[in-house]
Amino acid sequence: MAHPAQLGFQDAASPVMEELLHFHDHALMIVFLISTLVLYIIVAMVSTKLTNMNILDSQEIEIIWTILPAIILILIALPSLRILYLMDEINNPHLTVKAIGHQWYWSYEYTDYKELAFDSYMVPTQDLTPGQFRLLEVDHRMVVPSEAPVRVLVTAEDVLHSWAVPALGVKMDAVPGRLNQTAFIASRPGVFYGQCSEICGANHSFMPIVVEAVPLKHFQDWSTLMLEDA
Repeated sequence: MAHPAQLGFQDAASPVMEELLHFHDHALMIVFLISTLVLYIIVAMVSTKLTNMNILDSQEIEIIWTILPAIILILIALPSLRILYLMDEINNPHLTVKAIGHQWYWSYEYTDYKELAFDSYMVPTQDLTPGQFRLLEVDHRMVVPSEAPVRVLVTAEDVLHSWAVPALGVKMDAVPGRLNQTAFIASRPGVFYGQCSEICGANHSFMPIVVEAVPLKHFQDWSTLMLEDA
């Protein structure tokens, strides 16, 4: 859960998000070192009155400042590609949930069950109970088992939407007439908040996403209760 004046990312709640945080720190350190070097060179060039004739025309320096950026780009690209392929991997999901974007709410269908489906609307401010977050709480949360691979099929019924939960490292566009898929593993039980990340009309800011990860036994009890109410 993000908090006011937060500078960094939310705490990772999935293995993929942990990898993304590590890559962010790796890339940020490289950017910091490059910025420091460039700032030093600028200050040195402005402040000194001496001229080194070997720097003005040097084949060795030309080679260095051509090869060095290429090496730096490789050091950034290789970890990035590794994470990109990790995010595309979907291996034997234990549960499949279809998320359908509407103007302006989400529908969830648990395709492994016959009649387990519901709509998820934002809770109006006047109906919030103590401890609930304004503009983020919903009347029906998407409940999933923790420590289990979950596949999410994402689509839309009307306009473009985007199903995004930052703590889980998940963001997938919902396109009408098209079925996109993504996957995540919730590392621990908890409640994780997200919002539609594609401008989709007047109430774009009012269609939050809430994923509640619970132990498998609790998920089985919840699904049984939902099926009985259906």
